[in-house]
Order: sequence, then C-alpha cells, then structure tokens
Amino acid sequence: MNGAHARDLDLNLLPVLVAVADTGSVTAAAARLYLTQSAVSAALGRLKAAIGDSLVIRHGRGIVLTERGARLVAEARPHLDAIVQAALLPARFDPKTTERTLRLGLADIADEWLLPPLLRFLAVEAPHMRLLCTPIQFRTVNEALATRRIDIAVTFADDLPASVSRRSLVRSHFVCLFDPRFVRLGARPTERAYLAQEHVVVSYNADFRGVVEETFGRERRVRCSVASFSSIGAIVDGGRLVATVPAVFTPQILQLRPHLAVSAVPFPHEPGSIDLLWPRALDVDPSCRFVRDAMIRIADAQQKHAVKRPPATPRGAACEARPARRRRASSTPRGTSRGRADTRAG
Repeated sequence: MNGAHARDLDLNLLPVLVAVADTGSVTAAAARLYLTQSAVSAALGRLKAAIGDSLVIRHGRGIVLTERGARLVAEARPHLDAIVQAALLPARFDPKTTERTLRLGLADIADEWLLPPLLRFLAVEAPHMRLLCTPIQFRTVNEALATRRIDIAVTFADDLPASVSRRSLVRSHFVCLFDPRFVRLGARPTERAYLAQEHVVVSYNADFRGVVEETFGRERRVRCSVASFSSIGAIVDGGRLVATVPAVFTPQILQLRPHLAVSAVPFPHEPGSIDLLWPRALDVDPSCRFVRDAMIRIADAQQKHAVKRPPATPRGAACEARPARRRRASSTPRGTSRGRADTRAG
C-alpha cells in the first residue's frame, strides 16, 4: 500500500469488514454493530477506496469476500480478537470465577489421554470455564492458529512460523498393538516377522503410507487405512491386523481391551513429539497459560504410565508367547496379518 492510501485507512473500518464476512450480509452486520445499513455500506466503500481494491461482491442475496478481502480479514481478525479479549480480561485472573471459553485444536490422539483428565481438573479448579474443541492435524494447525480459530493446539507439527510458540508435550516411541489370539508376534519381533503381518494404518493423507514407509523405508502389507486413532482398538480386537501406534496412546486402549498385546517395533527410532502450540500473542494470557500448565502436568503424569509391557501377559497373550498347543480347527484361526498406525499417521 502506498503512503497516500495508508493515510486514508481508518482502522475502525476493519471490524465492519469482519462483521460482514461473518454474517454474509450488510443488514446482519449492521444489526450486529448497531449501525444503519447505509453506514455499513459507506464503511465498506471507504475501506475499498483506502485499499484500492474490491473487498466484497454480491452473491445471490448476500455478500461474499473477494480474495483480497479474505486475506485482509484473515490478517485482521487475530489482532481484533486479541484487542477485545485484552479489554475484557478482569484486572486479576481467578480460575474459580472466570467464564472464559477457550478454543482447543486437538489431534485425535489427544482426545483419549488428554481431554478427559483436563475436564476433570477444570471441573474443580475452573468450574465456569468452557472448552470448544475441534479436530486439528499437522496440515491444518498453522492456518487455525494464524487466524485464531483456535487458542491452543495439541498435535504433531512440522515447521512453524515465528508467531507460534511450541513446547514438546509428550515424546513417545512406537509400539505394535495386536490381538495375540490371532497374531503371533512376540515381545520383540524381528523385522521379518513384523513385515509378514497385515497392518492397519492411521493416515491423515488418505493413503496407505505411514511412519514405517516414510521414515524407515519399509513397505508393509497394509490392509486398511483409517483417518483416526479412535477406532484402532476395535479394529485390532478379534482380528489379524497389527497397528503401529505411539506408546502413549496404548494405555487407554488396553484399559478397555486388556487382552490385547503390545510389542516393540523392530526398527530403532527416536521418540516422536506431540507438541503444545499457541500464538505468541497469548503468551501472557492468564486463562490460556492456566490451561497450558494443566496440560503439561497431565501429559507428564500420563507419560509415566506409558505402556512398557511385552505382548505376552497372563490374559490370553501368554498362549502366543510359548509354543502353541494343538487346537481344534474351529477355535483360533491360524495365519498371519499385518497392521499399523502412524505418528502423524501411526
């Protein structure tokens, strides 16, 4: 923008554009802002003149943003939200009385081990605080944080802009999860035994590739690919598929299905990191910091209980750890199978 246009830009016009973007209507935006329709139309005209480009166009009975308008709203919204929140924050933060609503973006792997204990903690320490949770993953987290669609994220993440703060929340190795009634794998399977199985994978890319293919360069026989970790326990239970999952994810599965087994992955690897992410603008926000600190404590406690047991445990797994006795053909099917789940995709 040149100097002449910059002098003409009234920042008070930006909330008008955001209101129009949210409502898709001059009439609805006017009602939200307690202005007349003509005042909203005039504000849009002044903003167009200052920017030097069209920001909205008519679409049917409503109004939609142009590409330029959408970019401006995406850049302006986080700052406007931060200003409003700063103005509304009480002089002293009291978790017992705060009625703040925080927006959390959670990878599906965090729903099971992080959200339930967090809600139990808040029920006691911040009984009026509410959480608005939405699914997030490494491909969408940057945009969600940049536009302030979420205040805090818990997910796997690649490179992040300088405007995002990061803290490693959990570091976890991968383990194999399977049903020992149908899969013979052992506590420390060889690479050959592992690759002889059929696998189920969790892939956020909607394909049949995961951490084993991408990181270790091994190709598995993938029978099934799913988009979420939430179904992995049920898929493995009673079948011949093996899943390769972060160890931190397994306690919740084994609590519901203690007859399943866990074994080592036959590839040496560094633990992967599930990260806690938030916009730097919220570094000192007391509500966000309160929830982030609680997440860190919960994650630390959960990691201490990460599964380290071998697959052969007294409940049904032991029969697979030692030479199998002869069984009737109708009891436990023979055969091998493979399965897997990714870090970012089990």
